[in-house]
Amino acid sequence: MKEKMSKGKKLFLIIWVALILVILALILILGLPPKETESIKEVMKDGVLHDLNKMNFFGLSVNPAVISAYLVTAGLLLLAVLIRVFAIPKFKDVPGKFQSVIEKLVEFFWDMAKGNSHHRTNFIAAYIFSAGVYIFFSTIFELFGVQWMTAAGHSMALPAPIADINAAIAMGFTTFGMILVSGIVANGPKGGLRVMKDFSLPISMSFRLFGALLSGLLVTELVYYSVKLSFVLPVVVGVLFTLLHAIIQTYVLATLASVFYGEAVEPPKPKKEKKKK
Repeated sequence: MKEKMSKGKKLFLIIWVALILVILALILILGLPPKETESIKEVMKDGVLHDLNKMNFFGLSVNPAVISAYLVTAGLLLLAVLIRVFAIPKFKDVPGKFQSVIEKLVEFFWDMAKGNSHHRTNFIAAYIFSAGVYIFFSTIFELFGVQWMTAAGHSMALPAPIADINAAIAMGFTTFGMILVSGIVANGPKGGLRVMKDFSLPISMSFRLFGALLSGLLVTELVYYSVKLSFVLPVVVGVLFTLLHAIIQTYVLATLASVFYGEAVEPPKPKKEKKKK
């Protein structure tokens, strides 16, 4: 049995090495890629600001991330409807594989909400579940390489929505607004003032989310830009960085949102009466 496994591994290694050699041979035969038409500075600047590759959206010139955000949102809403209509009614006491995945996902965010907020848990559990799923799929969206026409008339792959600074700021301020309103609803003006003390929260959330995703984008751009590193390696780097950031940023934002929400909605502690002498 072990000999068969070792033979299988050797065969797989031989095929893998042969595939690499074929790719290198094709590169040498066809020639190296043409020289870059953009400097590395322009490439990295466009990766942040999207100045060069604007897209036409109902007569408006928008960043590519806007189109990405609408596609991700529409895809998630459609997926949610399909699961609710076709999958959830068929759930059983003994779960199958798909039901187990859904239950584990819901249980993960519920435990996080329950552990960080002991009051009004249902709302924050639903919020961090929605925000976490959106951040995860918004991050890995760029791996699908969805092509779209720019305003200039050429095709390009749509970037991750969260890689745009505007999307990161919107997510940070939306989360802060949710915490602020929840604090006011739970504890009145005092709850709002308690939240306002952390006025830097939306800024830190926004730039933490944007900075982490942007670092992966820029590293991938640097690897693609270098001719010596632009074969095979970008696939590994891009996938690893994207998946790593998707998981980490989902966890970080869900944790921070639930922790600050728990502090905002926590009832004030009753003042101890002074003992009479």
